[in-house]
Amino acid sequence: MALISIQEYAKRNRKAQTTVRQKAAAGGFETAQKIGRNWVIEEDEPYTDNRVKSGKYRDARKKTKPGK
Repeated sequence: MALISIQEYAKRNRKAQTTVRQKAAAGGFETAQKIGRNWVIEEDEPYTDNRVKSGKYRDARKKTKPGK
């Protein structure tokens, strides 16, 4: 497993470098680590998107209004 820079990882996954760096800093990757001032990550780490896309929370505020 080879370590690559965050810049190279972002380029390979067609993501913005800033977005990948922020996700790494927040702990969003298992293999990302900071060496000095640079972030590195294993090249085969998948880029996962943890957003809810099912529509489960659609109109959630309308359903839970108090007093109605």
